Amino acid sequence: MATTPSTSPRRLLPLSLGLFQAALLLFFTLFVTYDEPSVQAEDANAVANQLYSIFPFFQDIQVMLVVGLGLLLTFLPRYGLSVLTHNFLLLNFSTQWALLLQGLLHHFHHGQVHLGLHNILTAEFAAVTVLISTGAIVGRTSPCQLLVMATCEVPIYLASEWAITTYLGVLDVGGTITIHVFSCYFGLGVSKALFRAAQQPVHPKETPTPRSDLMSLVGTLILWVFWPSFVAVLCQPGGAQHRAILNTLLAMSASAVTTVVTSSLMERDGKLSPGHLQNGSLAGGVAIGAVADMAVAPVAALALGSLSAMSCLLGFRFLTPLLVRKLSLQDQCGIHNLHGLPGILGAAASAVAILVVPDGTAGYHFSPTGGNATEEVAMGWFGGRGAGWQALCQAVGLVVAGGGSLLAGLLTGAALRLPCLALPPQRLCFDDSMYFKVQDEAESTGMGGTIEEGALAMKEQV
Repeated sequence: MATTPSTSPRRLLPLSLGLFQAALLLFFTLFVTYDEPSVQAEDANAVANQLYSIFPFFQDIQVMLVVGLGLLLTFLPRYGLSVLTHNFLLLNFSTQWALLLQGLLHHFHHGQVHLGLHNILTAEFAAVTVLISTGAIVGRTSPCQLLVMATCEVPIYLASEWAITTYLGVLDVGGTITIHVFSCYFGLGVSKALFRAAQQPVHPKETPTPRSDLMSLVGTLILWVFWPSFVAVLCQPGGAQHRAILNTLLAMSASAVTTVVTSSLMERDGKLSPGHLQNGSLAGGVAIGAVADMAVAPVAALALGSLSAMSCLLGFRFLTPLLVRKLSLQDQCGIHNLHGLPGILGAAASAVAILVVPDGTAGYHFSPTGGNATEEVAMGWFGGRGAGWQALCQAVGLVVAGGGSLLAGLLTGAALRLPCLALPPQRLCFDDSMYFKVQDEAESTGMGGTIEEGALAMKEQV
């Protein structure tokens, strides 16, 4: 049954985005004001120093998310315009949605939401989970489906993050558990429910080319350079932030070198795989987040970076084919290998670090929902519970992040199967001509097809 023009996916996208932006404008008009600093000179200086200390980190994170992460997904040769645009759109949509929710839940005082740079920063952390999760289904879904997924994922993330860091007291300054593990298994849950048991055949347009691999590697390099800012931005300036930067640099350096070694050894001819370099080099940054501000030995950061890179590459080689064969699980960008496996490894490392050096564990509490950054010695943060109990909380937090997000992802994926959110037809997957006016449209639709034929195929699919 064909959809009417007013409800077609092409019309649904601008209609839904327009209504969302109009509602947000009304909300900001009625309730949002800036968080004005104190008029006292000493307070004004403190606010200025805080701004100058956090804004460079904020700029780095912006480059990571807009440029680095977008380019990382351009390994799909005919889908570069789409992934860059969808990544940019989802970042802005999810950030605004998170600002609204966080404002109502955490910053609503005397009928007003007080907006500051910290609010936007923590809202972008919520948006990161959406950008990572879409990696499992990129290329085979419509923008409307991605927006619905973002609408569901952001509030679920906020609830999960509160339960893990505030209720359980999990230490996770760099978001290893709350961001990477959560977003990975949420995305995999969406993929499993959306595509069900049908094993997706390899699409001829999803095979990378040397040019697309080069663009993706540029994205990797940008992410690699700015990753320490992502991990350290919410640390208390001083010792904890210094440790976070150093540990992240060491872990990522080790993961980069280990990726080259492992990738070469995994191939009979000793040649490197571009996909391995694009992902394995970043694995250390994912794993180190849970222990970055802890007073662990430098060799521990190096070891964790190396182990995370190996787990990532071994996942691509052995685990991904197994999941496809046994579970028919679609993971387009391999988010389980880059975010899931290193995230689990980092969570386990945090529990070990707490048991080994409990008196040197920084007690900063990662709280994107807006909690104040404080640095305490570990035993004070543990509140007399002991290092063993805190290590158990780290493990429980991992289970909550992974299990809860997987269940929520399955439910969200089922919702994405609604008739009004039709999947693109197979012949138009991984193709910019579905959403953009491109010069080689006739060729991009494949087998001499035209745009008109593509539109007919879309209607037939619906």
